[in-house]
Amino acid sequence: MSFLESQVLWYELDDALIKQEKNSKIIMIETYKDNCRYCKLMDKTFEDEELSKWINERFIAVKVDINNYDGDIDLCIKMTPSFFFVDKNKKVIKSFAGSWSKEDFIDLAKNIKGE
Repeated sequence: MSFLESQVLWYELDDALIKQEKNSKIIMIETYKDNCRYCKLMDKTFEDEELSKWINERFIAVKVDINNYDGDIDLCIKMTPSFFFVDKNKKVIKSFAGSWSKEDFIDLAKNIKGE
């Protein structure tokens, strides 16, 4: 496995929206804030090679600092980290919050599919 395959490929939201126009992948947005302990735990979870590869194959991953978010996708952020899965119409089709193990994260996100 190459270095790039062993980490989640994070995009800026604008770049992810452009990339999404060319494929059928769902955008996965992780919202975080710098002083969030559980966000740091998710960062560690995302270092797992198997999980990183799984995410990169299925989603276009985006990290958004809630203190700097000014996008036009309606994210109802109640806590961090929160995960929002967005289709080509900029509609949130699934969301969940919290810090998860690799297995739990995959279980929560495994049935999310694009067109």
